[in-house]
Amino acid sequence: MSKKQMISGSIYFLLIAGMTIVVLPMIYMISVSLKPNGALYEFPPRFFPKLSEITLENYQYILSKVQFYQNFLNSILVSTVTVAAAAFIAAALAFCLARFEFPGRRALFTFIMLTMIIPGMTLIVPQYELAVKLKVINQLWGLIPFYTAWVIPYSTFMIKGFVENVPKELDEAIYMDGGSVFTIFFQVILPLTKQGIASVSIFNFLTAWEEFPWANTVINDDLKRTLPIAISGFFGQHQFTQWGYVFALSAFSLLPILLVFLFGQRFFVEGLTSGSVKG
Repeated sequence: MSKKQMISGSIYFLLIAGMTIVVLPMIYMISVSLKPNGALYEFPPRFFPKLSEITLENYQYILSKVQFYQNFLNSILVSTVTVAAAAFIAAALAFCLARFEFPGRRALFTFIMLTMIIPGMTLIVPQYELAVKLKVINQLWGLIPFYTAWVIPYSTFMIKGFVENVPKELDEAIYMDGGSVFTIFFQVILPLTKQGIASVSIFNFLTAWEEFPWANTVINDDLKRTLPIAISGFFGQHQFTQWGYVFALSAFSLLPILLVFLFGQRFFVEGLTSGSVKG
């Protein structure tokens, strides 16, 4: 075996090992969701259920609850609006930082970068005080501005690199034809940076979809909660955790994520390969 073949074999082995580590928890989750609740505690434990044990009762229970549909719609609403708002604001901010020279430009960009290193948990108390003053406690729409603020620094940082790759000669051509700054932004920058915007939007969707601590802090009404909070409601219920229900609901929560990656993977790959970060 040649040295090149050994290197290729090692790379494939590492890729398969990594994929196995990533995929096994999801396979186990689906396996448990297809077992009766009591079967999880059997000894010796089994990774896969017997064919005679496979049941859909956990999924039927979840689908029979009106609260599940409401929590699912809540997560869809919050995540979708967060992605749309963050994409527009971050793209506009990146456009200003990349195209215009103004006093404090570098300081503003540095400040945006510094906010990315602040641990989110340290901000819960001041954010809660702000939420109280804004009267958005126990309000579903009150999650959106906070989620949007969290993802704007990273989104701006990434989109700025794509904007800098757009030739400035296009801006000058628009100005010569009588166009304005808004014409450049909407007709040039947004279309030519859609790969970068789509890439960061995938991460922003995941952030809003999976977020737990803040939503659990400010939302108390069961019908206003998002899916991660609904899943946590099964922990310790009836004196023990109903893992079948937990994993069945978790499996449902993966569907939007898979759809986002399925329809956005082309933009995601193009965004990773065509964009670069400058300055």
